[in-house]
Amino acid sequence: MSDTKPNVPTLAEAWSALPYAHGGACGTGRLRALDEDFQVDEDLGFEADGDGEHVLLHIRKRAMNTEQVARVIAKLAGVPAQDVGFAGMKDRNAVTTQWFSVGLAGREEPDWSAMNDDRLEVLSAARHGRKLRRGALQGNRFVLRIRELEGDRECIEQRLKAIAAQGVPNYFGAQRFGREGGNLARAEAMLVGGRRERDRHKRGLYLSAGRSWLFNRVLAARVADGSWNTLLPGEVACLAGSNSVFDTEVDDAGLAARLAAFDIHPSGPMWGRGRLRSRDRALEVETAALADWADWRNGLEHVGLDQDRRPLRLVPGGLGWEWVDADLVLSFSLPSGAYATTMLREVVEAEEGES
Repeated sequence: MSDTKPNVPTLAEAWSALPYAHGGACGTGRLRALDEDFQVDEDLGFEADGDGEHVLLHIRKRAMNTEQVARVIAKLAGVPAQDVGFAGMKDRNAVTTQWFSVGLAGREEPDWSAMNDDRLEVLSAARHGRKLRRGALQGNRFVLRIRELEGDRECIEQRLKAIAAQGVPNYFGAQRFGREGGNLARAEAMLVGGRRERDRHKRGLYLSAGRSWLFNRVLAARVADGSWNTLLPGEVACLAGSNSVFDTEVDDAGLAARLAAFDIHPSGPMWGRGRLRSRDRALEVETAALADWADWRNGLEHVGLDQDRRPLRLVPGGLGWEWVDADLVLSFSLPSGAYATTMLREVVEAEEGES
């Protein structure tokens, strides 16, 4: 098999062409016709400790992305932008609640209500001892409304029941790859072309896109052979709700029960320095899926990223649905790092924006 990389993948290749686990979408509809159609509530998994030089702000926003809100906070507080922390990025075209921290060492706390307008509302403010770091959240709760839905309702409801019972492939969503997949082209320029990106934030986005593409290639192979929600010989299992992984043995009788109970999940590689931890059949699948991407793999190793693992399976919590006329309203929770669109694509093909 060739050890050279094909052309830079398009967004269609990175997202639309990924194989389905449950047979493809049951219908079509429209998502985000209104901001209210995409609602997200962030769950940190902890509360403010009530003391410290930081303030933890709970904010509801719409028609603004996370970084725009962070700049508004920094301006009111009179601090550099890097003193504002947040755990996760939230979409602009949505109604979301999320948490921010702002360091106020030696500064007087401003009147946070001065930020309130038709796009932003401060729900609470409390002292906290630490800055919020990226990824330091338990998960998110979603309420999605798909309008103008055309399709077989029985198929949709059966599909949702199957997802609740089995989960979906834990693909990185289209937004990971940027507008029209542009982050992948920039990843190629950095990893293969030697381009240097001075902006630290952009550099992280492009490298993450590259890693995510490689992970999706492995997961796509596992979906294609039907093993995305099973443990192959030599599997590295992820413990649900944590970053812990462990090697599995084929003679461990308790693993099947733990897998069925969603206590553990099979995993795939997030590429970086070091050897793959998988063995036997699991290693064979991962090696074959990434054989054509040696230059991207080498590039990710040389920029200093270490090997990591990510669950191949995503199980939405508290999945519920209702029909409102011709619209489908879904509610569910996902762990940190998971994408709502990854679950949605297994149910309906939803075009975004106004008609």
